[in-house]
Amino acid sequence: MSKVRPPLVVSTAPFLHGALTTPRLMFDVLFATLPVLAAAAWWFGVAALLVVAAATCGAVGAEAWFFRARGTRTLRDGSALLTGVLLGLTLPPSLPLWMAALGGVVAIGFGKLAFGGLGHNLFNPALVGRAFLMAAFPTALTTWAPQGQGFWHVPASTFAWPLMRGDVDGTTMATALSRMKFEATPTAFWPLLTGDVPGSLGETSAVVILACGAWLAWRRAFEWRIPCAVLAAAFAGSAALWLADPAKFTAPWLAIASGGLLFGTVFMATDPVSSPTTPRGSWIFGGGIGALVVLIRAWGGLPEGVMYAILLMNAATPAIERIAQPRAFGRGRHA
Repeated sequence: MSKVRPPLVVSTAPFLHGALTTPRLMFDVLFATLPVLAAAAWWFGVAALLVVAAATCGAVGAEAWFFRARGTRTLRDGSALLTGVLLGLTLPPSLPLWMAALGGVVAIGFGKLAFGGLGHNLFNPALVGRAFLMAAFPTALTTWAPQGQGFWHVPASTFAWPLMRGDVDGTTMATALSRMKFEATPTAFWPLLTGDVPGSLGETSAVVILACGAWLAWRRAFEWRIPCAVLAAAFAGSAALWLADPAKFTAPWLAIASGGLLFGTVFMATDPVSSPTTPRGSWIFGGGIGALVVLIRAWGGLPEGVMYAILLMNAATPAIERIAQPRAFGRGRHA
């Protein structure tokens, strides 16, 4: 009995496909945010969950409306869900929910869909949403609620009506970076590790964020050179300033654990769409972020600069890709 030959299959490259798909990558990162969200809920209570939920609803709702208006099905790759969660974790716990939802809409509309959808965005969408909120509502974005008020405590500003500010509930507190920049008062290292400090929801517990980053690296969910370059440049720059004037500048280990540097390094700078793809480009990109963070923190008007550093390097990514492309074998350098 003769064997039946299989039909001839004609296709174009690529012929080999990796196991990593867009939905798997999105849900891997989304899964890694769960411990960070749990730590935020532990320190800030149910208000943290409400803010993240509002930002997520704004992001998912904006994408669903857009695709429904075009008569197509909503993408189910998890990118809008992840954008909303990441945006929510960059916000303070006392932010009014309507602001968080508006940030989610802007993140999807102007950070993703305006560039052509998933895979075409120049900037990290979640940071686009936060940058909008920072420009439109700077007071609300820099008001830090104290901790230890009970899990079910909700600030009065949380349910403020749209375009209404709402009352400030309780006493506001300065972040570790604000205290060092404006009061020359450093924060102990242990609270920074555990997350017992005021700040954005994603700034909770450096240990938790590092553990999540290690898990993502093990899953190969991001380019490992980028976070290594960010932390190395930030540590080196902070150490140089601290050695020059210890009374004015933060110690390098405190600078790494303070603010949103670790969260931005693990979850924002490693965005595969808005970051370089070449090894040399990844080193340049990450080193630029770390250097800009140090410069903005030291001489900028704001105590924190992670968001602006990442967005600026996102804008430089096309140029980095051009200069960091490896030379094709057999061709001259300028061929």
